Amino acid sequence: MKIKNILLSGVVAMGCISASAQEADKTVNVFNPHWYVQAQVGGQYTLGEISFDKLLSPNAQLGLGYNFNKVVGARLSLNTWQSKAGQKVQNTTYKWKWNYVAPMVDATFNLSNLFCGFDPNRVVDFGVFGGIGANIAWGNDEAADAQKAILANKTVSNATSVGVHAPLEYLWDGSKAHFAARLGANVDFRVSEKVKIGVELSANTLSDRFNSKKAGNPDWYFNALVGAKIALGKTYTTKVVPAPKPVEKIIERIIEKPVVAPVKEEVKEVAEENFRRDIFFTIGNSTIAKSQRNKISEIVTYMQENPDAKITLTGYADKGTGSAAINDKIAARRAQTVYNTLAAKGVAKNRMIKKSMGSRVQPFEKNAMNRVTICIAK
Repeated sequence: MKIKNILLSGVVAMGCISASAQEADKTVNVFNPHWYVQAQVGGQYTLGEISFDKLLSPNAQLGLGYNFNKVVGARLSLNTWQSKAGQKVQNTTYKWKWNYVAPMVDATFNLSNLFCGFDPNRVVDFGVFGGIGANIAWGNDEAADAQKAILANKTVSNATSVGVHAPLEYLWDGSKAHFAARLGANVDFRVSEKVKIGVELSANTLSDRFNSKKAGNPDWYFNALVGAKIALGKTYTTKVVPAPKPVEKIIERIIEKPVVAPVKEEVKEVAEENFRRDIFFTIGNSTIAKSQRNKISEIVTYMQENPDAKITLTGYADKGTGSAAINDKIAARRAQTVYNTLAAKGVAKNRMIKKSMGSRVQPFEKNAMNRVTICIAK
């Protein structure tokens, strides 16, 4: 009989261990749709037949964008400054430049979030984009001067007399608008929650008439830009997902005992114990830190399981920092923050009492621990 009792007791102990094991609460970062502004500067290379360095020019871009979700966004940008072109005729190189502004609408895609999941603390993000718009060019006087210089060349003049056409067949004057399209890629480096520094490369294509030369194929220019992207508003929120409650298993056991005379048991009243959690804050702060959020979940669970309980929230500030007036306000905000958080999680307001003791009372000997809201439920 003793062996039977020992085995049954072991089974009961195993059941208690499994019932008491609990998963920890999870903290989840949720993406917030948001606007952002962007400013970039860099350089441009306009595809042409003369040497690479002679076709480099400055470039700049301003943008306003909106991220609809963690992957897809849209951007309205204004790309502008200068383009260059040139032509080599009879061992003489002629070059010219002109100005332009190109309003573009892009669709943007965050590849890091697409393939690796959303992480607001990721240091490097990779993305791609594509868009369409217009290129409005003006100030093409140097191209006209190059045309005159080429025709003034004696060798070329002799050639034109026997049927050679003017070298810049698509020479334009005044201003000229062209349809434009582009594809690009970007790399962004996180500086803070709202600020990123990024590098952007793009390839832009438009009409053959852009550089005044007839080539029989679209003209191209390539931009390399570096700049800052600043988010407007919060980019994400943090939510605490409570762990599921363990399933309690009741295991019955039958233990044979000898019959003994009944003994009158003395009934003892168990004094009601207070439920207490201390929510600590950093100096001068009334925002609940991540390390304290599990205590909020424990308070919510206790209040749900004890519908008759009421809770008192008392805010404190440490005496070693600030004046009494400032500490009264900080302590009150700390109590109010916990009050608002519990109310948002479903605790009825008529079950909560909030107080502020400022720094007049110091519940702990250690100064830093008095930056606290003490939560006591009965």
